[in-house]
Amino acid sequence: MNRVKLKRWDVLERLQTDEDMSLYLDACFEEDPGDGSLVRAALGDIAKAKGMSKIARDTGLARESLYRALSDDGNPEFATIMKVIGTLGIRLRAESASS
Repeated sequence: MNRVKLKRWDVLERLQTDEDMSLYLDACFEEDPGDGSLVRAALGDIAKAKGMSKIARDTGLARESLYRALSDDGNPEFATIMKVIGTLGIRLRAESASS
């Protein structure tokens, strides 16, 4: 019997470029239009890929607070999300759902 060696998949290994990060976040918006937990987790992944300390410094938030806000149990304020998105260099735009 042949054994297959599996490697744990790590999204951070795939978030190499700004385009990768943007497409990942966009896919999460498409997948999770209701509760936002997937989007929050994606923002946390992207912030880790860019460097959580740098993101914290650029947003003016404490690193620990940022980790907590973007964690599975986090419940960040909208202003915090917008600060993180702006610091990540991501632009949000509205589009009609009927398009």
